[in-house]
Amino acid sequence: MTYGPIDRCQSCDAGELVPVVFLGYLPPVNALRAIGEGADAEPWFPAELLHCRQCSLVQLGYAVDPRVLFPPTYPYRSGTTRILRENFADLHRRLVARLPLRPDDLVVDIGSNDGTLLENFHAAGTRVVGVEPTAAAAVARERGIPSLETFFDSSAVMRVLADHGAAKVVIATNVFAHIHGVSTLVENIGLLLAPGGLFVSESHYLGDLVETLQFDTVYHEHLRYYSLTSLRHLLEARGFRVVHAERIPTHGGSLRVYAEQGHTLPVDPSVDRLLAAEAAAGLVDGAWVPGFRDRMARAKLDLYALLREVRGRGARIYGVGAPSRASTLLTWVGLDDTILDCVLEVPGSPKIGQYMPGTRIPVLDERRLVDDPPDVALLLSWHIADELATNLTARGYTGRFLVPLPEPRFITAPSGCDLVAAGAR
Repeated sequence: MTYGPIDRCQSCDAGELVPVVFLGYLPPVNALRAIGEGADAEPWFPAELLHCRQCSLVQLGYAVDPRVLFPPTYPYRSGTTRILRENFADLHRRLVARLPLRPDDLVVDIGSNDGTLLENFHAAGTRVVGVEPTAAAAVARERGIPSLETFFDSSAVMRVLADHGAAKVVIATNVFAHIHGVSTLVENIGLLLAPGGLFVSESHYLGDLVETLQFDTVYHEHLRYYSLTSLRHLLEARGFRVVHAERIPTHGGSLRVYAEQGHTLPVDPSVDRLLAAEAAAGLVDGAWVPGFRDRMARAKLDLYALLREVRGRGARIYGVGAPSRASTLLTWVGLDDTILDCVLEVPGSPKIGQYMPGTRIPVLDERRLVDDPPDVALLLSWHIADELATNLTARGYTGRFLVPLPEPRFITAPSGCDLVAAGAR
């Protein structure tokens, strides 16, 4: 597999890719250095969004070796996030309602992490196996979820087939856009599925990225940003048939798609409805691009103005939350330790005691927000700003919150009350 610049569409191989926006050079979002460690050379890679006029796929223009992006020490654990746990339980309920599973059926999860999704199927008596390249696979095995600690490739497929047989269902939640060589990826999924099997994917949804200006979800782990239009083109060109689609709230807005090998299941009306909505919103022909670029520029300038107002009077600003997307926001906007005193994470996070990627902003325990409160808390997990502000206020924080996107603004969350927009001051 060759990594580096991408000059042809990852889905349809068209050669005409239209630039959307260049976010500069970004570090790997989980490349963390211990606080106090001296500066050293670090890899940064170009991050440019491109739009394919032929199949409408939006994609990154540079592929990084996954061994750089997903080392064994990769810190992410899906089970630590309530929203994801609830989403996985919902996926299980909806999937078995659509395709009832027998005890001898097999469900395979690509990028299974700590096994949180598969626990739902395992508890219901279904055979499961996860494929996960990081040390999270060992965590899953400790929880009783059979898991291969490897990248999902043809060798992994052969191992699963030899040890467990073909899968009735293959699932890829928030990883189907991560794997380079999408033709080979879909081919391997097809090989793993039993006749009439179902492939279920969840990916960041282009519609939400555009609607709520989520350019901070652009980083090198995400090679593709699917609309249903582009995803259907990709899958149906490779022998799958999309039978159901739904928008879900995870990761600030995702797309869940069911695709069948064969023609057993009926096509749900949700497919045509969403395809029509995407065409009307300009997601197919690229009409969204100029406005998106302008909104990005305005958001950066407006955020600078609010930060200058706070820092100009000597006030302190802490970042709250260190999700992967925070690295893109900090880098593209240009925030460093002269502006943010620190970034706070929940107790127990493996990111505590590290610097944010490419900066000297320390990641500290969230309890500091109450023990040594700043004047303003910048919500880097801004896609769940309402929940964060309410919870942090309930824990004792009395300052203001700054939401950076899609329109930078201050908010407050009085204890026991719903959020009240405070506006920019």
